[in-house]
Amino acid sequence: MPSPSGRSPRPLPYPVVLASASPRRQTLLRDLAPEFTVDAAELDEDAMTLDDPWQTAQRLAREKALVVAERHPECLVIAGDTVVALETTDGWRQLAKPLDEADACRMLRELSGREHRVITGVALRWPKGLDVFTETATVVFRNLSDAEIAAYVATGEPMDKAGAYGLQGGAKAFLERIEGEWATVVGLPVTRLAEALRDVR
Repeated sequence: MPSPSGRSPRPLPYPVVLASASPRRQTLLRDLAPEFTVDAAELDEDAMTLDDPWQTAQRLAREKALVVAERHPECLVIAGDTVVALETTDGWRQLAKPLDEADACRMLRELSGREHRVITGVALRWPKGLDVFTETATVVFRNLSDAEIAAYVATGEPMDKAGAYGLQGGAKAFLERIEGEWATVVGLPVTRLAEALRDVR
């Protein structure tokens, strides 16, 4: 299967393990590593959240990769974490996965008609190295009605997603503009990841 560059992916020198149960990340990774296993990391993400959303995304991705690498020391472990951040007068506020439907509605009302950032941290851990980076996309939603928000939340789709939405699903209809790579918002910036994989030796 071709990579984002249009070329077939280079064979990797280690077996690949994806440290995420996200079906979205699994779909995106198949373009770069057609064969991999999944071993999700279980962390207390709330306890590892920092004030800076970019640092949060990097830290969570790194810790997930290190935890899973302990179980697969001879493999290339790829981990990712996506943070949705809304700029306020007091700095950045990070929107995690909603606690319940009311929380999801609240988040979407906050994002309605506003610009926010989606930051995906990625960590690669292999026997000879570690690489951690973030990619950012700017997302702008159009103004959303309460009825639209309620109908979307009722589908259940927002409940396992940071910021309470998935652009690959029903929230695509909310999008006014995106600056950056679509895959970054979905959960794995494949163009930057393809570059990083070329440095794995």
